[in-house]
Amino acid sequence: MNSCILARYNICACENIRQIIELKKNPAVAMAILFAVVARGTTILAKHAWCGGNFLEVTEQILAKIPSENNKLTYSHGSYLFHYICHDRIIYLCITDDDFERSRAFGFLSEVKKRFQTTYGSRAQTALPYAMNSEFSSTLAAQMKHHSDPRGTDRVTETQMQVDDLKGIMVRDIDLVAQRGEKLELLIDKTESLVDSSVTFKTTSRNLARAMCMKNLKLTVVVVLVALVILYIIVSASCGGLSWPSCVKK
Repeated sequence: MNSCILARYNICACENIRQIIELKKNPAVAMAILFAVVARGTTILAKHAWCGGNFLEVTEQILAKIPSENNKLTYSHGSYLFHYICHDRIIYLCITDDDFERSRAFGFLSEVKKRFQTTYGSRAQTALPYAMNSEFSSTLAAQMKHHSDPRGTDRVTETQMQVDDLKGIMVRDIDLVAQRGEKLELLIDKTESLVDSSVTFKTTSRNLARAMCMKNLKLTVVVVLVALVILYIIVSASCGGLSWPSCVKK
């Protein structure tokens, strides 16, 4: 389906980037939360995106730069902002356009953090990659839509007021913390709808299962061969030699 879901404005079937640029020129219009992820360090536990793009590639680079101590920060890169909250080694991160209100972004992250902690608690500290994706991805989607929708502005005002003063949350240029020679480029295709995030996860799981199956098959073949060799040695010992002279009648 060739469409871009803009949660805030409920606009579907955007034909091309030009239409989105025209939307951004309207001062009454701001873009939605494009991508959100919950991770432990660089281990992604759950994610969701509204548009196609190399979100994971860029997010993994950013997650690697986030210190493990509790903190709130916004990284800027071109026309996009990467907002995150790190609490108890769990990182809650979202990507927005640079004209999206930071207070709303951190209001979204605070709500996601509360729901994630309530649902999973300490399990997140030892969970495998994408362990919470099948369940929590839908929660991310619902909250992204809610906090991107202008009709939800009044409903989230109270939550926004509980967020720490944004003046205390720094904004840093991601290029300034990039390693020498490292290139970080976010590519977003807003003209095509996102293929269900579970497709990627299922493909990865299928490839992993196939690899494990081949590994088990090789191990089984080795075990069978070793067993046959041991059996041959035992029979040879009982039959007087390798040619089994005591057991084979001439």
